[in-house]
Amino acid sequence: MTTAMQTPPRRTRSKLQEASLADGPILLLRSIRGFSSNRSMMWLATVPLALFGLGVFNLSAHANELPELNAAFLANNLWLLIATILVIFMNAGFAMVEAGMCRSKNAVNILAKNLFVFALAVTSYWFIGYSLMYGGSFIDGWLFFNGLFFDPTVTPETVADGGLVPTVDFLFQAAFAGTAATIVSGLVAERVKFGEFVVFALILTAFIYPVAGSWKWNGGWLDSLGFIDFAGSSIVHSVGAWAGLVGAMLLGPRIGKFKDGKPQAMPGHNMSIATLGALILWIGWYGFNPGSQLAMDQWVPYVAVTTTLAAAGGAIGATLTSTMTSGKPDLTMTINGILAGLVSITAGCGDMTLTGSWFAGLVGGIIVVFAVGAIDAAGIDDPVGAFSVHGVCGVWGTLVIGLWGTAVQGDGSGLGLFNGGGINLLLVQALGAGAYALWSLITCWIAWSVIGGLFGGIRVSESEEIQGLDIGEHGMEAYPDFASR
Repeated sequence: MTTAMQTPPRRTRSKLQEASLADGPILLLRSIRGFSSNRSMMWLATVPLALFGLGVFNLSAHANELPELNAAFLANNLWLLIATILVIFMNAGFAMVEAGMCRSKNAVNILAKNLFVFALAVTSYWFIGYSLMYGGSFIDGWLFFNGLFFDPTVTPETVADGGLVPTVDFLFQAAFAGTAATIVSGLVAERVKFGEFVVFALILTAFIYPVAGSWKWNGGWLDSLGFIDFAGSSIVHSVGAWAGLVGAMLLGPRIGKFKDGKPQAMPGHNMSIATLGALILWIGWYGFNPGSQLAMDQWVPYVAVTTTLAAAGGAIGATLTSTMTSGKPDLTMTINGILAGLVSITAGCGDMTLTGSWFAGLVGGIIVVFAVGAIDAAGIDDPVGAFSVHGVCGVWGTLVIGLWGTAVQGDGSGLGLFNGGGINLLLVQALGAGAYALWSLITCWIAWSVIGGLFGGIRVSESEEIQGLDIGEHGMEAYPDFASR
């Protein structure tokens, strides 16, 4: 019997290019001089362990500097983080309302603006906006600044007093800055260049909005006068609305909006999305208003109820008014009525009775219907009624405190005219609303004009507008399966 001689298997050297994902890192290390032995590999394995130990030691060192975390500290910071998430989620609501109320050929553009603007707002507000809004006094009562960025250090006093850590406070405030910029998007929809809108949003959230906010929320000149704006009817909503109004006026109306001077209906393409967006905004407002209490206390549910009643009143007021003026209930007016009610109570949600809150929302809902018609009559194209909701009702929400404010949380200084407080508070509220309007109109006109001058205008070409901004600005369609060819 013959036995075939077998050739012993040759030892082949594995190549890094042929190695698997699991074997690659080991081969790479062994190819480096000094890492070929098992002893070297064992020493290398201790590096992550050493780094982990150093990290634990560093964390322990910092933890030892702070007192034991108490219930108030944990509750306040947890609540504000939850409220922040709700406010951030409002971006989805704004995107849906705006996209649903505009034409399908511009849906991608609208969604892109609403999504991207929050990223811009957080970045610019982190870089300088937060410092301008909550920094140390630079020009007493008017301008504040603390350098770029912010200090995230948590102090023992913060923990002991149940205060807010700087990071969660920054995040909450950044979400508000994003809201102001998002309001602008609705007013300039369907005709503004994407890049130019991006630049304006950066300027608004980095400089214009923070400076305005500091006048009240950082102890500025308006705060010293007793001006009340609990969560931002003027500071957030009217500033964003005035900024967008300037842009809308400089852009001019959309093609086909006016014929022989008369406004023409340009229906939105998806009222289901718009309705869902309104409900998301309503829910998000429970972060916006109750979160502005900046603590988890007995007033948080109270503010939530005033917010709810105002939204309900706004929906009722707008629906009844639209039915009486047009003969049938208008869903777009119901949507805007809810938002108008919410804006109308944002300034006074902590300083109004429950009945007063519902009444403020009801009047806001009535006002918004007539304001939409007035804006059209003025020849200004506001595709989603953003100025009527956030601008007109932002001013109303600021003034109503001077009429029916009860200072339920305060010392009596916030009593309105009809509650025995005299006319002083109403005058202060009017001054504040006017100051925010004037500041926004001037600074935003300068910003829009400079941007337009540098980039050759802020409006897309006529052909792009007719074709749709989805194709002209983004090269894609929101509904390609339904697009006409």
